[in-house]
This record gives sequence, structure tokens and C-alpha cells, in this order.
Amino acid sequence: MLDREEYIEQAHLFRALADRVAAGIAAQEALVAIGQEILATTKLPMAVDYLVGELKLVGTLSTAMARIPHYFTPFQTFVIAAAEEEGGRFDMRTALAILEREAAYRADGASPQGLFLYRFECLSRNRLDYARGLLAVADDPLFDADWRAWIATVSRQVGLVDLADLVAIRSPEYWRIERRDALLAGREPATPDRAILFGEKEGRIARANRGKDPLFFFAALQRQLGYPAVPRPPRPTPAEESPALLARRLERLEMRVKLLEEESRGGIDLSAFDPKRFPTEPGA
Repeated sequence: MLDREEYIEQAHLFRALADRVAAGIAAQEALVAIGQEILATTKLPMAVDYLVGELKLVGTLSTAMARIPHYFTPFQTFVIAAAEEEGGRFDMRTALAILEREAAYRADGASPQGLFLYRFECLSRNRLDYARGLLAVADDPLFDADWRAWIATVSRQVGLVDLADLVAIRSPEYWRIERRDALLAGREPATPDRAILFGEKEGRIARANRGKDPLFFFAALQRQLGYPAVPRPPRPTPAEESPALLARRLERLEMRVKLLEEESRGGIDLSAFDPKRFPTEPGA
């Protein structure tokens, strides 16, 4: 676990890097400049220097983050590695926004419940690999042995059992209902046979969202308990909003219609596309 000031500076690093890369500044130059802004009493400037060196040598950030696991968590490394995969649809701006919000949450005092649910929503919203992702989620000093064992169970049962059910059964709310039903039925109430990882409020919200879209479950937790919301990727600007792009699209459509008309009249006149018909400039 890092000090609070480390998480504050990490949040600044990820936010500033995303802003400057979006502005067209090379990642290497942006990291060098940000490294000079970061509070010198933290260990982050040394980590940034290592990131810059690895970026010059290999061209990736995730390889450097993986070599300093005492500073960057495996989940942070996993998110950046997913954004650096060739051909992937996971955007680096979204990855940096995810890490920025997580660092800010940890600076304010993260709970194991909030951190797990935030990371799980990050995986589900961005369609990342659950197996590797949950393995990285569990490998965090905030989670004890009970938490790591339960996350391994979630990794095996995800897609088969609703997350709301998995959360509810690990809350006092589940055992309160079990005790009530046992007393009404005139039998001995059962005692919890597994570690209680969530609170009563998480259990109530989970029970109310059984069988529903998991995104409703996450949204309710964020409203009721103040858990951090997962950043969403920016929506691309529709081409119709750009007059220049719309004009070019209309030109292409007109050309296609013209070619179809010529073909229906007996064939396309290819001489119109002969470059010899067009005069060349002197000296060309």
C-alpha cells in the first residue's frame, strides 16, 4: 500500500498524460515534462524516469510497469497492456481515465468492496479478458486471503452466476433472510459458513438487482454508497456534423450514381479516367 500523496500524484500523472497525448504531444515528451511537475518527495518521479527509459527502448509502458510491481499494481499494468495491444478496441485514453479515477479513489481511502466492484465494472464495460483481469484484480495488497479466494471463485463462475447473487451471499443481508425463513419454518437457523466480505447495504442492493442487468447494480452502488463510476469511452463525432466530410461523401455518392447510369446505358466510358487526357504542368 502506498501513501496518500503517492495516489494523488498518480492521478495527476494519468490525467496529464491523457490530456497531452490527446493534444498531439508524444508520450515520451509528455512523461518527461510531467516528471518535472510531480511532487519530489514521492517515489513517482523515479517510476516516471523508468517509464521514459522503457518507452525509448521498447515502445511500451506496460512492460516497465510490470517490472516495478512494488509501485504499480498488476491491475494497472493489465489495463495499460490491454490498451497497447495491436488491433484492440480498448482506447489508451479510456485506460488512463480508469487508472486516474482509481488512484483518486484510493487517495480518498478505498474500501475492498468499492475497489473490487469498480475494477469488475471496468472489465465488463470494456469487454476485457475476465480470466487475466480478475487475476490482476486479486493481486492487490488491499485484498486479504478471503478476498483473493472469493475473487478466484468469481473468476470461475462469471457468466454462469449473476454477480449480484455472488455478492448477496457474502453479506449479512443474506443470512438475515435465511435466519428469518428458518424461524418461520420452525427449524434451527443456519450460521454463516463463509467469510462475510460485504456490508448489509451492499447485500440489500445486490438482492434488489438479482436477475437484472449488472450495469443497474453498479449504478445503484454508485448512487447509494458513493462508489466511483467507471469512465466511459468518448463517443466519436458523427460524420454528418462535419460539413467538409459531408460534402466529400455526397461527391462520392454522385460519382457512384453516375457510373451506375452509364453502365445501364451500355457501359462505362473509361476514357474519362485516362490521365493522358489531362494536360500536365510544364516541367512535370
